[in-house]
Amino acid sequence: MSVRILITGGTFDKEYDEIRGQLYFKDTHMREILELGRSRLDVKIRTLMLVDSLEMTDADRHLVLENCRSVDEDQIVITHGTDTMTETGEVLAEARLEKTIVLTGAMIPYKFGSSDGLFNFGGALAYAQALPHGVYVAMNGRYFNWDEVQKNKKTGIFEEITR
Repeated sequence: MSVRILITGGTFDKEYDEIRGQLYFKDTHMREILELGRSRLDVKIRTLMLVDSLEMTDADRHLVLENCRSVDEDQIVITHGTDTMTETGEVLAEARLEKTIVLTGAMIPYKFGSSDGLFNFGGALAYAQALPHGVYVAMNGRYFNWDEVQKNKKTGIFEEITR
């Protein structure tokens, strides 16, 4: 069975406009990332949106949920902005889907050439295939239950929390 990849944007897919000095979205880099990583995994990619997660709305989160619900695959990786991953994770977890859903992202855009996104994404693909049904966040070489992680905004590292 293939893994479904859902694209929502976030730093992962941002590009830099050198003239205006701003980050922006053009298109996802997912096919290029998979080729660079020499992936032989059967994947299906769907771009849902290209937004910064701080600008993601409740309607956007429900679009993500409806896509998770409707796709045939039960192993799903979602590229997402790092600031509100857990908010989307909560929406997905409340639906109690019988699927393994892994959210991942990057602190540095892929196009910068030194992005942590490649590492995070590779981990997310592996976790989606190995973990039981549930909603997870994969960052910094680790996976976390969606409700047991937070982004340390001072260090840019995802840390486990207990509730």
